Amino acid sequence: MTLAILVVDDEQDIQWLFKQRFRKELKAGAINLHFAFSGEQALSALRDGLATDVMLILSDINMPGMTGLELLKKVKKQYPGLPVHMITAYGDEKNYRTAMEYGADGYMTKPLDFEHLKSKVLAL
Repeated sequence: MTLAILVVDDEQDIQWLFKQRFRKELKAGAINLHFAFSGEQALSALRDGLATDVMLILSDINMPGMTGLELLKKVKKQYPGLPVHMITAYGDEKNYRTAMEYGADGYMTKPLDFEHLKSKVLAL
């Protein structure tokens, strides 16, 4: 079975980075990566059918427009069984507490430890 992951980050280069770091898993068909560059774009993709495929969302917290925390709150309300892991460059206590309060399934700080992330993702 292929694990479908939605990566939400306003930084466009994150797409290249994830494709590089997961290239073996992508080539083997173990995972399928989808990208959204805003919270709004992520919700739209989920509404348009991606919610039936995606098994995990990895979302940045600090994005223009809808923040990752706002996205988290909406995803947990509309798709309560969908795991959401938050990613941030700022590991401050307030964001962490808010993410946990909103139902985040994980919390990681940048720069990402891709080996750790892979072990978590591939264990799903």
